[in-house]
Amino acid sequence: MKKVERINVIMRYINNRAHFSISEIMREFNISRSTAIRDIREIEAMGMPLVAEVGRDGGYFVMNNSVLPTVRFTDTEIKALFIAFMATRNQQLPYLKSRHSLAEKLLGLISENQQDALVLLNQILLFEGTNPNNPDLLDLSDLPHPMLEKLIQIILLDSCLLVSIQEEKEIKSYPIYLLHLYREKSLWLIEGFDLEEEKRRIIPVDNLTHVERFQTKKKVSKKKILEQLSKQEEATNLVLELGSKAIAQFKKYHPLKFSIAYTNPYQTTAILKTFIHVDHAEELSEIINWLLFLGEDIAVREMPDAVLAGLQKRLSLFCP
Repeated sequence: MKKVERINVIMRYINNRAHFSISEIMREFNISRSTAIRDIREIEAMGMPLVAEVGRDGGYFVMNNSVLPTVRFTDTEIKALFIAFMATRNQQLPYLKSRHSLAEKLLGLISENQQDALVLLNQILLFEGTNPNNPDLLDLSDLPHPMLEKLIQIILLDSCLLVSIQEEKEIKSYPIYLLHLYREKSLWLIEGFDLEEEKRRIIPVDNLTHVERFQTKKKVSKKKILEQLSKQEEATNLVLELGSKAIAQFKKYHPLKFSIAYTNPYQTTAILKTFIHVDHAEELSEIINWLLFLGEDIAVREMPDAVLAGLQKRLSLFCP
């Protein structure tokens, strides 16, 4: 953590406590005694009214009726925050009302000149899903799945969940240990470990009908779950060598479970090793599309026959 960031965090830490000591600051922020003392002195110099208590159990407290100094944003920081809001307003993200409230508070903190700059940015910058004829008219809904916010609230309390999902004409329930909640291709997905079938399970949030905490009979260890999953990992069946152009495409988009290892210090060549479920028609089609997206700057070391056949069929449509 940088010094400026650490001091800001320490100020908030101090302001939320009636009393604190140098030892507490050292433990909380993993810093030396001399660093803690220097930081406290800098905070005092910034105008925070700290009162030192002498004695064996001495420490510091903030003078009554005192609050943190007003937070100030630089012009660059304001633009960064505003652009972040612009980039996310047409995506299906949770806590929509809170994001609107934060944007309103941000605008209330800044000067008229800074507001004028943001109005101009709003007129010039366009993001995916924005109508170029009217930047304020969004083509995509900014409303996430109604279960998403509830799901986030529950997983902050417990990782063991009982999720009910719509599967064809029936609703099925699965007890899972949640590993990740992630967004890919405009879809929110749950990656979890099925506690009954003891296997990895990917669940689209759009299919959720109900979610609640799941009470397990014995304590669940995330470490043991990850060890069990690592033993279940399938053997690699796709190995690619990527050149600089393919690496650039990889950085633009790649499936979350895919990663590359650079093979030279300049990061202009890399290798990708992974496993593809060739029996899953939807995944197979997506992989073929993605391989075509990577372009010609790849060399194939190993590839499943089904993927190779799919690529050849797709290319034959363009080069009969």
